Amino acid sequence: MTNKSEISEIIYQLNNVLLDKSLVIKLTMTCLLARGHLLLEDLPGMGKTTLASAVAQLIGLDYKRVQFTSDMLPADLIGMSIFDQNKKEFSFKEGPVFTQLLLADEINRGSSRTQSALLEAMAEYQVSVDKITYKLPQPFFVIATQNPQDQSGTFVLPESELDRFTMRLEIGYPSREAEKLMLQNALQKVELKPILSVKRLLEIQNEVDQVKVSDTAMNYLLDLVTTSRNAGKIPNPLSPRASKALLACARAWAYIEQRSYVLPDDLQAVFPYVAEHRMRRGIGAIGSNNSLSRMILEIAEPLK
Repeated sequence: MTNKSEISEIIYQLNNVLLDKSLVIKLTMTCLLARGHLLLEDLPGMGKTTLASAVAQLIGLDYKRVQFTSDMLPADLIGMSIFDQNKKEFSFKEGPVFTQLLLADEINRGSSRTQSALLEAMAEYQVSVDKITYKLPQPFFVIATQNPQDQSGTFVLPESELDRFTMRLEIGYPSREAEKLMLQNALQKVELKPILSVKRLLEIQNEVDQVKVSDTAMNYLLDLVTTSRNAGKIPNPLSPRASKALLACARAWAYIEQRSYVLPDDLQAVFPYVAEHRMRRGIGAIGSNNSLSRMILEIAEPLK
């Protein structure tokens, strides 16, 4: 079995777990292959936790889930130094962030201090405690869930933290037929066995880095980010970090499509999910990609 058929099999299995959400599943795998982090925004009970758990099982990733609450402290997430009475010295006790797939559930119910504890981990794949730096396991993939801001007990994610998430998705309600099938099979537990090893995943991520990008595709990417900066109506234009995320996701999307090169269509496919949460203000509620879709169509017209 080749790498690409393994990815296809994972997507197929995920579609049996989360019904009627093929695009969400494909984008989730795109984010993972791009070495990114994923923000899932939606109402409770939409299958966010189910998706994260299934991805971990199918790849054999070490998986930990953290429920964010208002009284949670940074040490509850990254760990702390504890004094050992026998050794007469401090030793570091790792927190749940030391894993390969971290589900940060309802991240916006944690205080801004706790939310910010994730910034170094997501950006640098390390944490610093008492002037000592500890490396995180590889791969390190954060899937965070966020409830709408108008729900009680939520805190606003700052723009700096939103920018650390490579992609943002909404799962949404299932179709009537999918929900009926889910209810009929509610008591049947889906057994998931690892399809891809961690070692193979790291190899595939390296292969994704080698997907070629032509001058045409690169110029189209720059057109997209430049338009966000010149539009005048966008609260937060796209930064160079967003450009890197867009390129990485386009490469991963092309790889899933079984191509060794990026097309402008790949950039169009991932652009709304890479850009929207970065462009809006942090205080915004769950948003729409309609304005971005119009922007993509306007930029794409000269390329036809």
